[in-house]
Formats: sequence, structure tokens, C-alpha cells
Amino acid sequence: MSWKDQLDLLDQTGLRRTLRNLSGTQGPQVVLDGRQVLLLCSNNYLGLATHPRVVEALCRATARYGAGSGGSRLISGSMDSHRQLEERLAAFKGTERALLFNSGYAANCGILQGLFDEGDLIFSDALNHASIIDGCRLSRAATRIYPHGDVQALEALMVAEAPRRSGRWLIVTDGVFSMDGDLAPLPELVRLKERFECLLMVDDAHGTGVLGRGGRGSGEHFDCLESIDLHMGTLGKALGVTGAYLAGSADTVELLINRARSLVFSTSLPPGIAAAAEAALEIVSAEEGRALRHRLQHNRQVLATVLDNGGVAVTPEPTPIVPIMLGAPQPTMEASRLLLEQGYFIQGIRPPTVPAGSCRLRVTVMASHEPQDLEAAGRAVLKTLAGAAE
Repeated sequence: MSWKDQLDLLDQTGLRRTLRNLSGTQGPQVVLDGRQVLLLCSNNYLGLATHPRVVEALCRATARYGAGSGGSRLISGSMDSHRQLEERLAAFKGTERALLFNSGYAANCGILQGLFDEGDLIFSDALNHASIIDGCRLSRAATRIYPHGDVQALEALMVAEAPRRSGRWLIVTDGVFSMDGDLAPLPELVRLKERFECLLMVDDAHGTGVLGRGGRGSGEHFDCLESIDLHMGTLGKALGVTGAYLAGSADTVELLINRARSLVFSTSLPPGIAAAAEAALEIVSAEEGRALRHRLQHNRQVLATVLDNGGVAVTPEPTPIVPIMLGAPQPTMEASRLLLEQGYFIQGIRPPTVPAGSCRLRVTVMASHEPQDLEAAGRAVLKTLAGAAE
């Protein structure tokens, strides 16, 4: 089948994706195709992408160090701002060391490929992010997929594998699942980790900055932060910039410096980005961060209440991700289009991002949203879905 034929097939099945250009900042209101709309599909959960201190830190470091790093960390691209941010991240997560990567995708692929190999065994949640799936493949370790959040099924798998055990074992999970907004059962996973003497890795891309009293993520939320061996998180969501990190033991970081291909063979993050992320982390850890998380939770509840009262079930999870399940691609994308016409930018999510039959509108709430705008958005969703059902 030619590439054109493949594109035509995507069109016919409602699965073709296109890029859309926003004008202005990642604030609550953006200009899309010449019109102002309410942005309800950004991961800028705390609004830090436009925070004056974050922007100032980026500009100041860029003026001092230049726009780019000039090379990979192992050549000439390891700079003061990288080291300072890593020290701050290690303290934030309570680990010996931290190591920066250029993106969450690069981090998960590099961590799993760099630390695990043939003879090792990885237990991975069925709804883990694509970067975890690809990292497992790159590691060449055997991988066993357990049903989403099903601790009993995972335990049965581990019991069955125990007689053949040889190398390292790892349980890997998202902390907050990015398409459903639900939390991994971390206390139960810690119990299994301890019982079977294996490692636990948590991808907390959507939990960092959002969950826990200090914004340290799902581990802090469940009071088991110190029981996680490999803390992965991103800088491009609640922290408002770009990049990712691994926080863990000193030996883990040293091994990744030598073996993680996505680190070894990539030009490092611009120094200004690292400085901006450090400023964002300071905000997250301070009283201002707690206030932003409180406002985020309030805003989420405002939207959830409107939807619940209108008959659209919303999970009670304390995350800013609100999925509205529609099932098939065509009605999902039609609802997204109709909402955009009304001034609400909400993306429809389709396979392969989610399993077939589970297409949904994925609404994301930000601390910078106004509650009255979220109420109006909720009413627009209800009206649109009611019209589609007629």
C-alpha cells in the first residue's frame, strides 16, 4: 500500500491527524485559526509556562550562556544550569542523584534501554505510555503486560514467573495515566515490589507538580515516595518548560550516563530551559505552588460538577485530566469540531493513543482557568453531546 493509500485509509476511518497552530502563549485563551478560543487541551496545569519568574530565568540564562548547549552531555554540552537543576531535582525527589533527558519519550526509552537487558523481566501496566512500551522493546528484556491497575493479576504473573527467575525484575507504571487521569495503585505495587524483591519505576509526568503537599507527585500523594527506585518525571507539563529527568541512586545515574543512548547521542537541553525549569521547581515547592494546586483542584471540581449534574460520569480522581468517553472515532472528532465552533478547544483522542472503542474527548484543566469559563465549557459539552444523541 502506498503512503497516499495509507493516508486515504486514515481519512476513511476517522484516524488521520493534522497539526494546528496556536498564536500567543499557552494561557487559558489562545488564538486558533484567527479566533480566540478557550484552551482545554494543554498540559500546562499550573500555568507556569507563562509565569514571569520562569520566563525571566530562561531569558537571563540564555543571555549568559547562549541559546544552545553545543553538544551532548558527554562531549561539551554539560553546563552549570544542567548540574544545578539536577541537584534541585534530586533534593525534590529525595534521591542521591538526578539526570536530565531532552523529553519524556527520550527519558523512558533511555532509562529502560540503559538499565535492563536480556535475562531481565519487566512487568508493565497495559495502559502505560507509548514511551514505556518502546523502552521495554529497546531494553530487550522480557516484558509481561498486566491488566490496567489490576494488582491481583500482576501478583499472579509474578508468582508464575518466580520459579524461572534469573535477572533483575522491574514493575513499571505511569503514576497518573495520561488519557484516563486515574492513579496507579502505588501502595499495592510497593507491597509487591518488597515481596518479590524487585525494582519499581514510576513515570510521574502528569503527577509532578500536581499531586502531593509539596508537588512531588503520586508517590508523595500516597506517602510512598521513598519506596520508588526510579523516579521519572517531565519538565514540560506542570513545570511549564520541556525536558525530563530520572531521579534515583548515584549508581543508577552513572550507569545511564554510560549506557542510555537517548542521552549519549543527543545534544543536551538549552541552558535557558534548565534555568527556567529550576525556577518553576522553586515555585512548585513554595507556598505559591500549594496555592496553585489548590486552585487547580477547585477548577477541576467546578468542571466535574457541571458534567456530573448533566449526566456525564466523571471519575473522582484528583488530577486535571477529565476524559469524556464517546467510543468511536467519527463522533468523537465531530464533537471536538462542534465544540471548537463554539469557542472551546478540546482534542478528540483516538487509536493508537487509546485502545479501539475507547475514543474520548480529553479535557485538561489549568489553575489559570476562570471557574465561570469552565462552567460554560461544561454546559457546551453537555449541549453538544445531547445534540449528537438526537
